Amino acid sequence: MKHKYSRIFLKPGREVSLLRGHPWIFSGAVARVEGQPEPGDIAVAVTHEGVPLAVGFYNPRPDIAFRQLTMDPDESIDAHFWQRRIQAAMDLRKKVVPEGTTAYRLINAEGDGIPGLIVDRYNDYLVISITTAGVERLRQTFLHILSDELKPEGIYERSDGRSRKLEGLEDRIGCAQGIMAEALEMNENGLLFKVDVVAGQKTGFFLDQRPNRERVEKLSRGAAVLNCFSYTGAFSVYSARGGALRAISVEASESANDAARCNLQRNGFSPDQHPVIRADVFAYLRETEELFDLIILDPPAFAKSRKDVARSARGYKDINLQAARRLKEGGILATFSCSNYVDELLFQKIVLGAVCDAGKMARVLEILGPGADHPTNLAHPEGRYLKGLLLYISC
Repeated sequence: MKHKYSRIFLKPGREVSLLRGHPWIFSGAVARVEGQPEPGDIAVAVTHEGVPLAVGFYNPRPDIAFRQLTMDPDESIDAHFWQRRIQAAMDLRKKVVPEGTTAYRLINAEGDGIPGLIVDRYNDYLVISITTAGVERLRQTFLHILSDELKPEGIYERSDGRSRKLEGLEDRIGCAQGIMAEALEMNENGLLFKVDVVAGQKTGFFLDQRPNRERVEKLSRGAAVLNCFSYTGAFSVYSARGGALRAISVEASESANDAARCNLQRNGFSPDQHPVIRADVFAYLRETEELFDLIILDPPAFAKSRKDVARSARGYKDINLQAARRLKEGGILATFSCSNYVDELLFQKIVLGAVCDAGKMARVLEILGPGADHPTNLAHPEGRYLKGLLLYISC
C-alpha cells in the first residue's frame, strides 16, 4: 500500500459482503480501528488478519461506518480520482438521457461511485445534495470540478434531512455558487415543466419517474385517469398528451396544484378537461364513486426509518386497496413506493394483499423502477429506493 490511511479491521468473516460488491460496512462488523481517523476521513478496510480489501469513507457515528470508494488499496483518492468519477457519470448520461431532455440525475451517490453526493441538472443549473461526512469534507473540490466541467449558471444546495444528522452534519440550504433563477423551466421528452428547486420536493421535480411517465402516456388513450399524490402534475400532463379523456390530479398541497395547472396549460391542455383537485388522497379514494381505467399511486415515502415500516405498510395497503376498488374491470394500476426501508418483496406482498382484499386479481405487466440516469450498484439493492408495479386488475 502506498498510502498511510487509517485501517479498519473487520471481525472474522465480515468481509464477505464487501467482496461481493456491497459498498457498506456496518459498525457492528468493525473489530478495531488502527489510527485516529476523523469522521469523513479516507480509510482502508482490512480483514481480521490485516489484508487490504477496499478504500473508502469512514465515520464512526452512524450505523454505516465505512462506504467503499475503490477495491484497489493502492489507488490515490485525490482531485483527479473525483474528476474521473464525475466524467464517467457525465459520459453515462450522454448515452441514456433522451435527446432534448434538459433535466436529469447527473450523479447518483453510490450508483456513480460517490457515496453521499446527489447532483441533478436543470438546464444550465445544478442542484446538489450532500449526505455523508466524506463528501462534506470535499465539498469545495466537488463544487470546483462541477463548475469547471459544466459551467453552470448556478449551483443550489439542498443538503438536509435525516441522513446528514446521522452523519453528524448540520443542514445547509442555499445558493452554493453563481446565481439561481427564481423559476426554472425544463423540457422532458418534449413536454415543459415548471420547477421550483428552492421550495419544491426533492430537488424540485421527480426526475426518477421519467420512464414511468412514458409508460403511463402509452396506456392513456381514451382512458379516465386518476393521478394520486400528483404533486406538480407530471403524470397527468403525460396522460393528457397520450389522449386521456380525463386526467384528474389529486394532491393536498395547493402550491403544487397551482404548478400542476400551470404545467397543463403550458403544454396546451385545459385544467377544465383535466381537473386538479386539492384533497387528501386517502379520503378521496374512499369517497369518490367514479371508476377509472388507469390509476397512478405515487405517494411520498411513508417509512422514514425502520421503526416506521409497520405503519407505512398499513398506509400502502390502504391506498392500494381503495385504488383497486375504484378501477374498472381490466383497469391498470401503476403503484409506487419510494421508501428505502420498504424493499421490493415487501412492497409486492403489500400490494398483493390489498388487491386480494378488494376481491380482485392482479397480473404483473411490468416491474417498474427509476430511469437509467439513476443507476444503482447491482450488489446494493438499498440504492434502488424507487420501486413500482404496473398491474392489470380484474375480477
